[in-house]
Amino acid sequence: MFGTVFENVVLDPNSRRPDFGDISLTENTRVSYPLHYIRNHVPSGRGGHPRNIVLLTADAFGVLPPIARLTPDQALYYFLSGYTAKVAGTERGVTEPQATFSACFGDVFLVWPPAKYAEMLGQRLREHGYDPPPADVAIASEIPLGAGLSSSAAILCAVLAALHDLGGLRIPLDEWPTLAQYAENRFAGVPSGIMDQSASTLCEPGHAMFLDCRTLAREQVPFALAEQGLAMLVVDTRAPHRHAGGEYAARRAACEAAARKLGIPALRDLSVADLPAACERLDPVTARRVRHVVTENERVLDTVERLRGGAVAGIGPLLTASHASMRDDYEITVAEVDVAVEAAMAAGAYGARMTGGGFGGCVLALVDAPAVEPVANAVANAFAGAGFAPPTWFAAVAAGGVAREH
Repeated sequence: MFGTVFENVVLDPNSRRPDFGDISLTENTRVSYPLHYIRNHVPSGRGGHPRNIVLLTADAFGVLPPIARLTPDQALYYFLSGYTAKVAGTERGVTEPQATFSACFGDVFLVWPPAKYAEMLGQRLREHGYDPPPADVAIASEIPLGAGLSSSAAILCAVLAALHDLGGLRIPLDEWPTLAQYAENRFAGVPSGIMDQSASTLCEPGHAMFLDCRTLAREQVPFALAEQGLAMLVVDTRAPHRHAGGEYAARRAACEAAARKLGIPALRDLSVADLPAACERLDPVTARRVRHVVTENERVLDTVERLRGGAVAGIGPLLTASHASMRDDYEITVAEVDVAVEAAMAAGAYGARMTGGGFGGCVLALVDAPAVEPVANAVANAFAGAGFAPPTWFAAVAAGGVAREH
């Protein structure tokens, strides 16, 4: 490949072809080549700031522990000293390991004095490197796991708060949702957005948070349930809420593909008025997915307007319409949640819908405060008639984000 750079590779003097089997110079050879030779590469791709920095060294004499977690000051020291070893196979004439020091692990290549590089590393650690303390964490929770109530986001944000407090860290609160989202995306494998993590950290008591997931701008909208004699009933259908690697990811991928085909950054850039023309360009299934997202965004805006005006009960029909859209267009409901919504509405709820990523989980029902138990009983009776396992329920309140209690 033209443009390839060889290191410690012998070239045939006549053909100029590399002889990778020739180890007369060294056994340690390297090759680098232009990025465009990698299929599906993204030239503009750029990662975020690292949360962990790994220093690797050839310690042939056991001076250092096999694995050590360094403080920022220790990292600077080892980076600057560059303790390593010359070993056979990587250096000419070396048959036995030889201890050596190479400042910043690359002294001969440095343009600036080694101290300058150590100073830059220290600056980056201070700017972006957080050093949480070791901790033995015990978790107690009343949130049903796997029920679509964002238990994963709640646990992540609670642990983050604990480590932040124990370590005396100074991470701005606005950055907490991003850190928690990264953990869920990277380690749990769920391509979630940032809404759940934002709710778990940034909500205020007695309010619903209106979040713009593109700009991260937020507004705390009064959500005075008790003052208006209302309650939010949560029914756990106990239908397992599983979507980490399957249908949830498939729905997101379909929406992203539709946005690309329509030539827009995201489906939020499509208005309800644009839907008929947009759907004509898509296959029937994808068109339904797009219709759900666009109309759901409109329902969110309508809900915010009604709450701003103090009409809490007025959001009921929007909740029910949302569930119908999830059932018919997005196709993420299951029989248990559909029965729960129908039973709650028949028992007098102002509105009801499934919550969470779909395929099981919980249902929210907006009801008069005295009707919480009767509506819950109506759902339980409907479940018994359908042959489902008995649901559980509780009344939820609009609480604040993560905080230390004691």
